[in-house]
Amino acid sequence: MSHPADWYPDPTGRHEHRYYDGTAWTDHVSDGGVAGRDPVEGGPRPQQASRLDRLDAMMHVGKQPDPAAIQRQVEAAARHVATPDATGGGNLFDEPILVVQQKTKIIEVNNQYTVYDRQGRPLAHVEHVGQSTAKKMARLFTSVDQYLTHRLQVRSPDGKVLLQLTRPAKVFKSTVIVTDGDDRELGRIAQENVFGKISFAYEVDGQRIGAIRGENWRAWNWRIEDASGAEIARITKTFEGIAKTLFTTADNYVVHLHHKPAEPLHHLVVASAIAVDTALKQDARGLG
Repeated sequence: MSHPADWYPDPTGRHEHRYYDGTAWTDHVSDGGVAGRDPVEGGPRPQQASRLDRLDAMMHVGKQPDPAAIQRQVEAAARHVATPDATGGGNLFDEPILVVQQKTKIIEVNNQYTVYDRQGRPLAHVEHVGQSTAKKMARLFTSVDQYLTHRLQVRSPDGKVLLQLTRPAKVFKSTVIVTDGDDRELGRIAQENVFGKISFAYEVDGQRIGAIRGENWRAWNWRIEDASGAEIARITKTFEGIAKTLFTTADNYVVHLHHKPAEPLHHLVVASAIAVDTALKQDARGLG
């Protein structure tokens, strides 16, 4: 089957989209609506994008964040927590500060995030995967998708799967299952209550090894604790302006790790901002 010339998800995983000219992939790429060039060698033919995916892409209204904007978010979040002096190692699991930005859309069919370091360098891209057309339709026109299963992949800039987050179908409380790149379970982030200040437990093999505690009922700021109750990290939701807050779906978070906890707690903390947003965003009460 031939495919028309168009923009498709980049098969190399290095960019959001790459242009296919009808016979071969080209050097033309796009990230956050910003065009660029990056040579590609070969690559499979693209899968035909559905009309809903095209609509989802069309609803993107943001621009590629610049490093100064990322640094402003870090400074805003620092009002709630001291900024660590430690420098990171340049990858998702070695940075003391992570900035999680959701792709800005008026209508959202697929959840998409980018994770940056404090200097605004991308560390990972997060994509909503495995959604059927029926589920996308339900999400677009109803609120029933809050009860359905959602799965996200966290990928490095070169396309390697680092983490996978699955929120199984639920009625009231959400649980997010966190697995590694080979789909081996690392632990679970389980919602503990429905009303008031929401909290989640970190669970590994049925044992509680820590918690995420909302500090207000709208879940703007979160305290992350180890098994002893000591604070080891914080999540702060940053304000991006009244227009963005009211008219788009985007949420942005800054994660400060006070120190690097032992595994698998560290991987669960890294997954937390995305997991909490996924767990609560689908909730019709609008806590996310």
